[in-house]
Amino acid sequence: MADTNDMVIRIRGLDNRFGEQVVHENLDLEVRRGEILGVVGGSGTGKSVLMRSILGLRRPDAGRIEVMGVDARSEDEDDRNQIERNTGVLFQDGALFSSLSVGENVQVPLKEQHPELPDTLRYELALLKVKLAGLPADAVNKLPSQLSGGMRKRAGLARALALDPPLLFLDEPTAGLDPIGAAAFDELILTLQRALGLTVFLITHDLDTLYTICDRVAVLADKRVLVNAPIEDVERFDHPWVQAYFHGPRGRAAREAGAGTMA
Repeated sequence: MADTNDMVIRIRGLDNRFGEQVVHENLDLEVRRGEILGVVGGSGTGKSVLMRSILGLRRPDAGRIEVMGVDARSEDEDDRNQIERNTGVLFQDGALFSSLSVGENVQVPLKEQHPELPDTLRYELALLKVKLAGLPADAVNKLPSQLSGGMRKRAGLARALALDPPLLFLDEPTAGLDPIGAAAFDELILTLQRALGLTVFLITHDLDTLYTICDRVAVLADKRVLVNAPIEDVERFDHPWVQAYFHGPRGRAAREAGAGTMA
């Protein structure tokens, strides 16, 4: 069993409801320091709702959430700031401010957390993060509308890395990308995770991503986390959705491709 001190995220008894609809009921989850955790589940299982609950963007109906030892449901401003400083988020399609350049988008968290920094230093830091996300230097002055979908995702990733957070949340990072672009983005995430020692909470439906870069996979179904384990253990889990998802044609292809990558 892993040392509890290595648990970056710990969730116990989480409930999320929207009126009569129960999305999560008595959900438990743990995320270990330094791992890439893939979170999967069918439509309506509340993957994004879970992420928003952890980030404090949604207040759950019940349960306890700790992020790096801090109560994520706390109303204390210092607690909220500590979580915000130590987490970076890449929402779907980057969620960039359309009227700001890429560099200005990356500078938003820096301005919020470090208003004392001079403009020139903020610009240099933004340029560094843009390059770190695999974008060319000239992308820093472009508007999001001037970028391809894949480049917008990388720009969103640069913003998520602006404060050098140890914990990174990625919501469907490869959705909408062609296979080559998706594989390149997976490789980028893995390289950054290893180089920076990141813990990554990754929502995805991409089987190739699960097989190539995730240390463990958490499956959401029946309003809870069914299993949270290495993918070879998840494959054996006796549940109809798990068996259909991991043992269908795409699952078999991704497994074979992943085995080839690791060979």
